Amino acid sequence: MQQFQFPGQTNYYKGKVRDVYTIQNAYLVMIASNRISAFDVILPKEIPFKGQVLNQIAAYMLNATKDICPNWLINLPTANVSIGKLCIPFKIEMVVRGNLTGHAWRTYSSGKRILCGATMPEGLKENDFFPSPIITPTTKAAEGHDEDISKDEIILKGLATEEEWEILEKYTLQLFARGKKLAEKQGLILVDTKYEFGKLGNEIYLMDEIHTPDSSRYFYAEGFEERQTKGERQKQLSKEFVREWLIENNFMGKENQTVPYMSDEWIDTISKRYIELYEKVIGSKFNPNQISDEETYNKIISSLEKIL
Repeated sequence: MQQFQFPGQTNYYKGKVRDVYTIQNAYLVMIASNRISAFDVILPKEIPFKGQVLNQIAAYMLNATKDICPNWLINLPTANVSIGKLCIPFKIEMVVRGNLTGHAWRTYSSGKRILCGATMPEGLKENDFFPSPIITPTTKAAEGHDEDISKDEIILKGLATEEEWEILEKYTLQLFARGKKLAEKQGLILVDTKYEFGKLGNEIYLMDEIHTPDSSRYFYAEGFEERQTKGERQKQLSKEFVREWLIENNFMGKENQTVPYMSDEWIDTISKRYIELYEKVIGSKFNPNQISDEETYNKIISSLEKIL
């Protein structure tokens, strides 16, 4: 997708997977591209329909949680574009985990029992449920890897006040509980996810995407207990399968490592997995929506005119 120039545009930022335009220092136009990243590296090939999948799941989930806390979203002019309010972001990501998996499991299996100030109890197997969800925040790095951080360090470094932290923690746990309920209805378990927040005036807003395959991990509920008992791998819907493929091919985003070759068949597989996740999470059929850059631009302009 080409880079646009909109009337009243005050900033442009090309993220790992999205192009973000600031309008009049008050609104954001966020275009979800088909780029895919893993280990903080943008992979060399795009994934068809990935941007649409992410954008539409995020919009669905933001609308389904707006009674918990205010969020940035105003509308979707096209399937892969969101327009919303510009907030001043907290430079942290609120990662919340219901199960011992991924980074938490790697930490646990190395013998550690504290992650970002949260205690993980003894005697757990990979993918077991925590007694209650834990919050393991990370710093929001402009470049490179996000880093683990604890509540105490966040307050000490001035990334949030104690009062703000309490609100962030409350919103995070409530959003995760809602996300788990929505997943449950679809026969899924929301395993872990992350939320980003910002401020508009004195009010804290939920920003960015939520409960998407790029920010979350889902397990299939059916057969979960049986697989745990047998020590089998869980059947999951997330981007983790891409990370696992990269690890198997000796790539973890480290210096001097090369991204393995991505065949057309593999690209197609990733695309189908994203569409499967959309249909499973939302509970309705995915309708591919491909429009030209010109039409995208015109729809964004029309939407901005109404907002402004």
